[in-house]
Amino acid sequence: MNIGSYSYEEYVHLVESFHGSPAPGLLIGGFIVDLALKKLPEGEFFDALCETSTCLPDAVQLLTPCTVGNGWLRILEFGRFAVTLYEKNNGQGVRVYLDTEKLRAWSEINQWYLKVKKKREQDHELLLDQIKEAGYALLSIQRVRVEPEKLRRRKQGPVAVCPGCGEAYPARHGDTCKGCQGESPYVEVVAMEMT
Repeated sequence: MNIGSYSYEEYVHLVESFHGSPAPGLLIGGFIVDLALKKLPEGEFFDALCETSTCLPDAVQLLTPCTVGNGWLRILEFGRFAVTLYEKNNGQGVRVYLDTEKLRAWSEINQWYLKVKKKREQDHELLLDQIKEAGYALLSIQRVRVEPEKLRRRKQGPVAVCPGCGEAYPARHGDTCKGCQGESPYVEVVAMEMT
């Protein structure tokens, strides 16, 4: 069994080195991305949509050229465990998702995914064994057409220097950067020496 160009064991090792552990969502994500890739026409330039920010974007970034950094991977916070790979210009693509109906046949995966058991109560080895055994049997696939205008990458546009902090930011955000507008996640900022 392969996931992309990797054997299953190689993919598990790749996941562990990238993510820090053999995360169940990232293992299932490998099957999701691989199935979507197999259903795309050869040689097509595509973008990716993830409908969750949890684990699944990592699988897309490990198995495709689509990354958040290059703008070919978009994350929509729908909370659904699904990936769509679609042709950049016409929006034609495939959507693969973790099918809750199919989970019923896999007790430990079902309990993990639907959060029936707390993490410390889960049988991690059984969970990983069921994921490997189930593979693509957990998934469903749909043909979709994405509305390309909604997903076209926004150009950054003009850049301004914030009068509050002195850092550059997209001018479209207003007279000051979002951090100085009160959207900063930091409660304290202290300058450090570069030694």
